[in-house]
Amino acid sequence: MSAFNRLHLIRQVDLLTLRLFLSAVEEKQIGLAAIRENVSASTATKRIHDLEAIAGIELLDRGPRGVVPTPAGAVLARHVRKIFGSLEDIRSEIAAFTEGMQGDLTIASARSIFAPFLARELGEFYRQYPQVRLIVHEIENREILQEVARGEADLGVFAAAHELDLTGVDVTPYRRDRIVVALPRGHRLADRLSVTFAELLPEPLIAVGPMAGAFRAAARRLGEEFEPAFSVRSGEVALSLVQAGLGVTAQPECMVTREFLERVAVVELAEPWAERKIHLATAAGRRPAAACRALLEQLLDRPADEPPAGG
Repeated sequence: MSAFNRLHLIRQVDLLTLRLFLSAVEEKQIGLAAIRENVSASTATKRIHDLEAIAGIELLDRGPRGVVPTPAGAVLARHVRKIFGSLEDIRSEIAAFTEGMQGDLTIASARSIFAPFLARELGEFYRQYPQVRLIVHEIENREILQEVARGEADLGVFAAAHELDLTGVDVTPYRRDRIVVALPRGHRLADRLSVTFAELLPEPLIAVGPMAGAFRAAARRLGEEFEPAFSVRSGEVALSLVQAGLGVTAQPECMVTREFLERVAVVELAEPWAERKIHLATAAGRRPAAACRALLEQLLDRPADEPPAGG
């Protein structure tokens, strides 16, 4: 290939070509990138090939299973994300002058954060900015960070965990809550002020989604193995099983509503990992769009220990 020519790159590469390249990196296949950008596969292939010719270097390694960026391609992908982020900032900020705050705002978070905290906040935000279309993705921690890093979500709200990869995101502390233990009324531990995980391990434990990973890690630290009695996706289901006397569970305190407090016993979990730190994530190095900045300002204006509605 010819040597890199900066002027050629600036003058000859259009936004569609850059979008196709970035989509190929994210989809790991040029064909899927073409579908995503609504062009033919041959058009996508030619445009990416022309981009490599202009850059003077291979940007994608092609194999039987698809494509991955070369080191140079990874650098270009990082800068292309910034370019499209800046374009979106331009669009949203100009729109704020001419049309008021509007556009799409995508928020990714787990249900255990949406239900007690974000639902009320998003309701208040929508009443203030009714022309902003709120898009909610209810997913788990790792996917939240991936969506934000890829630009698929403007804002991620997640619970901190040591195994999470924070590459590609900027993180701001938001609030804290804690993990508590719910037991059937009359259980031998129900009158305690607190219990340790070692005391819970012999019990039939009900794991809710990502809490199973925390249970396994805690069991390994004790030299034990953990197998849940039940694995469920919903905190409400777990609490219903506890109420029925089928086991015990541990989950964020904010998920235990007043209704369930009348039906199950709740005690503190005396473990260092029982404090849950909730953070906000935005794309690394990129100034959030106007609507996202307005929501961030609203969220961060709340006292960190303000209780959730209905909690």
